[in-house]
Amino acid sequence: MAFFFFLLCITSIVNRAHSQSAVCRTYCGDIPIHYPLSIDDGCGSAYYRNMLLCTNSSILHFRTPSGSYPVSYIDYTDPHLVITDPSMWSCADPSDTTFAATPFSLDTSKRFSLSTRNEYLFFNCDKDSVLIEPKPAYCDRFPDRCGSSCDSSGYLCRNLPGCPNSLIENNISCCTYYPKASESLRLMLKHCESYTGVYWKTIGTTVPPYDQVPEYGIRVDFEIPVTTRCLECEDKRKGGGVCGFDTESRDFVCLCQDGNATTFCSDAESKHRTSSTVIAGTVVFSVAGAVGIGALVWFVKKIKSNKVVSCGVQTNENRYF
Repeated sequence: MAFFFFLLCITSIVNRAHSQSAVCRTYCGDIPIHYPLSIDDGCGSAYYRNMLLCTNSSILHFRTPSGSYPVSYIDYTDPHLVITDPSMWSCADPSDTTFAATPFSLDTSKRFSLSTRNEYLFFNCDKDSVLIEPKPAYCDRFPDRCGSSCDSSGYLCRNLPGCPNSLIENNISCCTYYPKASESLRLMLKHCESYTGVYWKTIGTTVPPYDQVPEYGIRVDFEIPVTTRCLECEDKRKGGGVCGFDTESRDFVCLCQDGNATTFCSDAESKHRTSSTVIAGTVVFSVAGAVGIGALVWFVKKIKSNKVVSCGVQTNENRYF
């Protein structure tokens, strides 16, 4: 009976190894996941490691120092993603200007940046602490202080997407400001009740700048590091692999269906299977087998010295988990 229990444990380990050997996932829900981004460790570029999280295989989140935020869209032609902050003001409840969460911020060590197409609207700010002025007139008078004012005459304050009259109807004051850093956003929210983010989405139906429409969300730009090794790896004529990296050394690895390579999939000399590192969630079966054999020998010896085993545990020395 004890031997059967041990075999059951080994079988679960082997099954886990097989289940983790799938190639990198290319979708989270209906959002495509391509290089340099990934939702599996070892896939994509190491620069963006562990930045995206796919929950329930359908909900994509973007991780930052201030929290985890739902991703609504990713564009790889004009590299950017759009996130939403659930704590921001919205048309769904326009009278609620309470903000109790940490405002959105980015990890400056990663290759992400806030897009200049974003605009931030701040509501019910303290006029004694925040410089609220109609920007065109103020900038004409004080050009050296133009960037420090919150524009009370901003277009979006007068034309909110989805609910243009909600601010007037709920007696909410509004000004627009583009914070140059996350710290600026946090400082603004110390003196304002709430905020919301709006980005200008390109629709491509007319000539610039009339080809953009405002939508709620925060646009985050990213870079696509293009390397010769990655291009060779993805080349269909050379095996059509997936660009990835070694999870311990962070060195480039070309992920192939029948193993991994340091160059490209059809290069037989460079193919290797990493036994000491999990790459793209792969558990190497040969290592699991070696561990299993060693554990089996140990187990047989323990049975001889401990004949009575109850539920897999005799003493702390005989404990598996």
